[in-house]
Parts: sequence; structure tokens; C-alpha cells
Amino acid sequence: MTPRDASDANDNRWSDLDRPPLNEASLRRALVREDGLWRDVEVVQRTGSTNSDLVALATEGKADEGVVLVAEEQNAGRGRLDRQWTAPARSGLFFSVLLKPTQVPVERWGWLPLLTGVAVATGLSRAAGVDTALKWPNDLLVTVGEEERKTGGILAERAGTDAVVVGIGINVTLREDELPVPGAGSLALAGAVSTDRDTVLRAVLRSLEQWYERWRGVGGDPAASGLQETYAAGCATLGRVVRAELPGGRAITGEAVAVDGDGRLVIATGEGVQEPVGAGDVVHLRAV
Repeated sequence: MTPRDASDANDNRWSDLDRPPLNEASLRRALVREDGLWRDVEVVQRTGSTNSDLVALATEGKADEGVVLVAEEQNAGRGRLDRQWTAPARSGLFFSVLLKPTQVPVERWGWLPLLTGVAVATGLSRAAGVDTALKWPNDLLVTVGEEERKTGGILAERAGTDAVVVGIGINVTLREDELPVPGAGSLALAGAVSTDRDTVLRAVLRSLEQWYERWRGVGGDPAASGLQETYAAGCATLGRVVRAELPGGRAITGEAVAVDGDGRLVIATGEGVQEPVGAGDVVHLRAV
């Protein structure tokens, strides 16, 4: 599906025994089935960005719905607002999936990053025993000590007219001295009962398949699928005083009170106005 890095043959994939490589054949056997969503799982040793690779393949008509592309290492991984996402090889899960929700009105596709957040949190709870909260719109938070830290993120990108590529990055075994920025965390630092990446990846993809099929089956209705209620229940942003830094340089501060039917964060300002925010960078200031 994708060209492998020419330097793969020179890499010692077992150089860190605490971080064994993923088992591509085992993942395919566990996840790919005739009546399921996932059609193929490919693991590459290194790439710039799994999202960029999969968007290019989808745009060229070389990948269909249900393709999963996983990288043991990314050197140009991207988060929201074009932020860089880097981590040591095999220290996390860095993967992208191709979805074609053609049964869902395009105006509801904005729910896909939030749906993915719910699915990932569910999968991490099952496989790693870690309580994961969601920071609107698509950050994954864990508790390390008594501190809330970001351990993962989600990035959704359109690919042509009928597809969306959703990229997911999860810090699994990063140690304190390897964290890229203050406020970062990992499943290991959060006390995960398992950091087996094969197990965690299978759990996350199975959860994503369940939520996606449920949401798609009701035409993307966030209420009928239970997505809106479940997201709100797990959203650490709600009930907080936040600052939303919006496109164009404007910022608003207030209490995050709801996630509306379009997946927007509703902020109640000090002026008594409830303003929905559909895009921007949200900073948690304090709990109410």
C-alpha cells in the first residue's frame, strides 16, 4: 500500500526490549474480517506522517475505506494547528484510518474527531485500565500523580470529496525524561495495567469500529447514536472556565457549558452570552 523506508533493513527493531515492534500479521488476523470495517492493516517502520500518506493514497484512488496505516516512528507527525508530534520509535501508537461516511450528511462529518475521542477513551479503558478524559475538541488526557496531562491527540482531514482520514497519536511508554513538552504524559506514567501496543491498538480500533457503525447507522445523528451524551460525560472541558483562542486573533473567556448538536463547544461569557465555538484552541483555566 505504501513504500517502505529504504533504511528499514538497517534498523534494529529490537534495540529497546521494553518497546517491541508491532506484529502486523497478528493485527490483521485480529481486526480484518469479511463483514467488518477494517479491510487492511499495514505497519511501516518510519514515515513522515501517516495522515499525509493516507490522504495522498485516498486522493489518488489507491486506498479505500477501512485501511489502517500504522507507523512505528513518525518524523513529521502533525497535530491540530500544524503542531508537530514526535516521539521515540515504538514508544506510542501513531496511526491513521480511512473512512467514507457517505450515508451521513457532510455537515455532520465534524463529529468524527469527537467520535474518535470517545472510541479511543473507551478502548484505553478496556485495554490499559487508564481513565482517559477528553479535552475539546480532540485531546486525550490522563492523570499523572494529581496532574492532568495530554497523552494523545486526534487529527481529521478531508481526502477528496467522499473520504476522511483520521489520525491518532497516543503516548504509550514515554518516560518522564522523554516527554516532548511540559504537560505531556503517557499511559505508562498514568499507571496503565498494560502497555502492550498490539493489545491497545486492537482495543482502540474495535471500539472505533463500534462507534462509527452506530453513528453511521443513524445518519450521523449525534443524539440518536448516543455520541453527544457520551462525549459530554467524558469531556473534561465542560464545567471549566476556559479561554478559546479563535481564528483571526479573537479570544473569548467563560464557562464551557455544553457541546451542541453540531459538536461545537458552547461558552457562557461574563456578559451573559452563550457563544458556540466550532474551531480554535481552548485552554483550561480552572475548574468551576
